[in-house]
Amino acid sequence: MSEARSTQVRFEPDDRPPLYLTIGLGTQFAILAVTGIVLTPAIVVRAGGGSEAFLVWAAFAALVVSGLTTILQARRIGPFGAGYILIMGTSGAFIAVCVTALAEGGPGMLATLVFLSSLVQFSLARRLSILRRILTPAVTGTVIMMIPVTVMPIVFDMLAAVPDDVEPMASPLVAGLTLAIILGIAFGARSTLRLWAPIIGIFVGCSVASWFGLYDTARIAAAGWIGIPDGGWPGFNLDFGPTFWILLPAFIFVTYVGAIETVGDSVAIQSVSWKHRRAIDYKVVQGAVSADGVGNFLSGLAGTVPNTTYSTSIAVVELTGIAARRVGVCVGLVFLIAAFVPKFAALVLAIPAPVAAAYLIVLLGLLFVAGMRLVIGDGMDYRKSLMVGTAFWIGAGFQHGVIFPDLLGPWMGSLVGNGMTAGGVTAVVLTVCLNLMSPKSAVLKTRPGAGTAREISDFLGKVGSKYGWNETQTDRLILVGDEMAATLLAADDDGQERRLVVKARSEGSSIELEFITSGSDGNVEDEIMLLGEQPDRTMVEKELSLRLLRHYASSVHHQSFTNADILTARVERPEQGTAESRPSIE
Repeated sequence: MSEARSTQVRFEPDDRPPLYLTIGLGTQFAILAVTGIVLTPAIVVRAGGGSEAFLVWAAFAALVVSGLTTILQARRIGPFGAGYILIMGTSGAFIAVCVTALAEGGPGMLATLVFLSSLVQFSLARRLSILRRILTPAVTGTVIMMIPVTVMPIVFDMLAAVPDDVEPMASPLVAGLTLAIILGIAFGARSTLRLWAPIIGIFVGCSVASWFGLYDTARIAAAGWIGIPDGGWPGFNLDFGPTFWILLPAFIFVTYVGAIETVGDSVAIQSVSWKHRRAIDYKVVQGAVSADGVGNFLSGLAGTVPNTTYSTSIAVVELTGIAARRVGVCVGLVFLIAAFVPKFAALVLAIPAPVAAAYLIVLLGLLFVAGMRLVIGDGMDYRKSLMVGTAFWIGAGFQHGVIFPDLLGPWMGSLVGNGMTAGGVTAVVLTVCLNLMSPKSAVLKTRPGAGTAREISDFLGKVGSKYGWNETQTDRLILVGDEMAATLLAADDDGQERRLVVKARSEGSSIELEFITSGSDGNVEDEIMLLGEQPDRTMVEKELSLRLLRHYASSVHHQSFTNADILTARVERPEQGTAESRPSIE
């Protein structure tokens, strides 16, 4: 049944709020994100030993790319973009691998690796339906938990990155105060003020740092008001030596992680952007991932750090109740304006390392917890627990060089020395093993036609017999299968030739049915929810199918991708001797 959201949505994505409200909110949203967009390339360039000219260029390029892709996410052009407010910015997940690339191969190698790994993201967007059983929430959650493990050593080094002539207590005081302010506001303030906690903490930290002489005011004074950085664009390094091949797998894997983060954000933004709950549209998810790929593609061309969606998008939409996509366009325009104001970038780039480190400690702590929630939200049994725990600690062991460091050699040691790569590969391998060891699905492949209903009924009759269901229980299974086929194929009826794949597998006392066919524009979950709002309407054949499906299946999920529709239902095995009447099968 459709239900109103607890937080009132004032403007949905298609609405047009007043211009003053659009500009005001767009500017506010941009201010919340813009510091992080500039700080990430600053951390990467400084930790990787990059030049000052490249640092200024990387910050400029990051703002331009973030502005363009934020607009793309809001407006949706063809298959690119979500059509929702999804703020784009530089990705903290790439800090470790980008620092290594910059230190080992310079800015040109960084640009080449970002560019090539972005191509993988386009492939992922097209094949999201195929990879759903491998890149599970448990796998991606494990990799996200590994990101802080990989980056934290860099952050802790930043705490001591101050000039020798500065008071020794300056760094711990500045970092401690910044951290205390951020956490104090986050713990005790109301929801509106909590969004501003990082910015307030950084402002107070920089104010105290300037008293100790840590804040570089000369940089700000020297920066112009309007302009483009001179030089700094690195071009590509096409010397594909050993370092390149060692780092490429790590970049590809982190690109997958960034894409999965975008998947989560694009699912969440749909849940907070409408006045009434809707089923998740996976075409929106694919569009968001494709736009993310465009962002990484442009980042590689420009020679800066890759980007991703920011989860603050969900928080600010839920808080304000304004989800109009024109606000997202305004956010992107503010980013673009800020890129061409060098004094603004200088203001952020002058932030002292201890202040930035305190900010990152909070950010990475939240990232670790986000990974935990992904893992737990996927449902935990002893097999998943074993997979996650093993992958995490193997990744941590390789990251800190304590797993057979003398036996790996320089090439393999560099390849698996990144905790995200080692832990992520372990998680994927163990997930594939779990899938192979799970009960195999019975599969039927057919083309919809006059005899499809009988073919499906015969197939599910054999499935019921295989798992020991009696005649009445099997009839229930067949009924659900018939209604799934009727509903899905009706939604997919555009006159084109289709293929239908039916999968059935036992899960405890239930059987999971999965029907896969070509894409469509509707969503069965939405239609099932709407049934509760229309009790007096004359029922048509399709509505009757949906009502039967809702009644006999314990759960129904519809994932609509651009290349496939996947309708999944779970049918619980009725207990012997229940009073429920036997369904009629024709």
